[in-house]
Amino acid sequence: MAENLDEQEIHGMPKHIAIIMDGNGRWATKRKRPRSFGHKAGVDSLKKTIECCIKNNISTLTVFAFSSENWSRPKKEVDLLMGLFSSTLDNQAKKMIKNNIRLSIIGDRSAFSKTLRDKIKEVELLTKDCTGLHLVIAANYGGQWDIDQATQAMLTVSYNQDLSPEQFADLKIEDYLSTRDLIDPDLFIRTGGEKRISNYLLWPLAYTELYFTDVLWPDFDENEFNKAVKDFSLRQRRFGRTGEQIIAC
Repeated sequence: MAENLDEQEIHGMPKHIAIIMDGNGRWATKRKRPRSFGHKAGVDSLKKTIECCIKNNISTLTVFAFSSENWSRPKKEVDLLMGLFSSTLDNQAKKMIKNNIRLSIIGDRSAFSKTLRDKIKEVELLTKDCTGLHLVIAANYGGQWDIDQATQAMLTVSYNQDLSPEQFADLKIEDYLSTRDLIDPDLFIRTGGEKRISNYLLWPLAYTELYFTDVLWPDFDENEFNKAVKDFSLRQRRFGRTGEQIIAC
């Protein structure tokens, strides 16, 4: 039975949750099953987490589905992940529209097949007018890549508009990141026991509250979701100010 969120104890709910869904392979290995079994179970866990976000009026959920470093995994596993990504888009598009979920994909799409790139564009277009949960999937994404491509874009603008050094300094890197249309995450969750952010949303996570759990991603259910949100709600977010200043506000 899921642990309920006591409204009297909750001082604030996150608007944007970012998650590294770690532990699919280890979950499968523990059960003496192939890693593919764990990745498929991970998709089911994501569906449950989406339901939790909708239930708790979370506006944005960003999940790390495939990092730019994951290409170094065995080809068989990479191919399976690409296939799973594609089939999930196919299977869930109509359900996202029905549940008023808008989908966005961030990351370098150039390495994907044309078929997958077209499918991503199609689902993004189909859901662009949905006003409920904004589901953001980071695929072939890396925080360092994002900062690099943003810098390159700023330099291109500077060159094309012949900006002076002072004018270039007025450009804001956050306006050129792939996350530019998103509010910064309030809560970051990583499952699977690792305690690092692994090149994920490096710029947007600057003041995000970090939550780590040993629970493997396929076992991350509503109860675990509520634990993370409750932990977040009991923290004092100061953004550089003192505790006394926060209380005075």
